[in-house]
Amino acid sequence: MNELICGDNVSILKGLDSNSVDLTVTSPPYDGLRDYNGYSFDFEEIAKQLYRVTKDGGVIVWIVGDSTKDGSESGTSFKQALHFKDIGFRLHDTMIWNKGNFTDTGSLRVRYGGVFEYMFILSKGKPKTFNPIKDRKNKHAGTLYHGTIGQKDGSKRRVIGHNKKYFSEFGQRHNLWNATPCKQRQLKHPARFPEQLIVDHIISWSDEGDLVLDPFVGSGTTCKMAKQLGRNYIGIDISQEYIDIAKERVC
Repeated sequence: MNELICGDNVSILKGLDSNSVDLTVTSPPYDGLRDYNGYSFDFEEIAKQLYRVTKDGGVIVWIVGDSTKDGSESGTSFKQALHFKDIGFRLHDTMIWNKGNFTDTGSLRVRYGGVFEYMFILSKGKPKTFNPIKDRKNKHAGTLYHGTIGQKDGSKRRVIGHNKKYFSEFGQRHNLWNATPCKQRQLKHPARFPEQLIVDHIISWSDEGDLVLDPFVGSGTTCKMAKQLGRNYIGIDISQEYIDIAKERVC
């Protein structure tokens, strides 16, 4: 606990107790979109170990995208999400990280520019923790709540709380999050998370004192933010170079 470990993540995870991790926040290498010092990983084995070490009610935030080859997206992200379901996880939510930038202008001749990655929220049973972030400006604050919801038979019913007042100035955030990636000149690692993106996930799916894992720790953002937020952490990476970078930022 509270360590950054250099080594093969599957081997190291096998040494962790079953049902010991509250939250995993990670982004694995996918589709060769980045050169992570030439390393690769066995997805099915890491998924198996993540299921074993995750507590009942624990959550994985799995951040991935897809490459495009011969005019077709790979679909790697969906294949991984469905495999997690096959081994017992729930696909609790499919969230979107809107990165807001786009660099491959050549593809704009045949498709719209891709500016997002998926953030699959995978839970081992019903999530035991959810601390929703409420920062969405509520334009209806102080007014009466009203409206209807369509039913299967085509009829409508009034929403729960009809004719009651909104008291909150801010409403609960939706599942599309905006966060600008770190600029390349700021990086010692090819794909560093925006810190606020990770902060928001750690707050949402864990409590103080919980154990947060990143089996592809890279530059250490997950562990850095876990420590700052009063969580315990474990970070794993096969690259000693990346572990050294992470230690500079976390310790």
